[in-house]
Amino acid sequence: MAKLLIVEDDESVRTLAARALERAGHKVDVACDGAEGLDSIHAERGGYDLIVSDIRMPEMDGIKMAQNAARAYPGLPILLMTGYADQRERAEELDAIIIDVVQKPFTLNDIRDRVSRALAAQSAVALAGAA
Repeated sequence: MAKLLIVEDDESVRTLAARALERAGHKVDVACDGAEGLDSIHAERGGYDLIVSDIRMPEMDGIKMAQNAARAYPGLPILLMTGYADQRERAEELDAIIIDVVQKPFTLNDIRDRVSRALAAQSAVALAGAA
């Protein structure tokens, strides 16, 4: 199906999300913070179908990572996650870069559904651009 990158500093959340998305048929890479996530994005030359990243992380947060990734690879789809209302408000400034913000805690079905919707939205945008 799709090639995804999960960027999350909480190992249990990262592992749970990755397993749920792998079971949904996706190829999933993982990173433990924004700096490692950005390194992975550069290593794959932006070749991910979707980046799923926490906002609040040590070293480099998800917003800074999203901004850097978008500069290097315009149009790279990014879905952010947060458990903090104030972080969600910070993400609203990135409407041109991110697809959506997933509120934590989420269920496995929630994350699979949100990723599926994000991928479907990206497919629709790609098809419209090709027409």
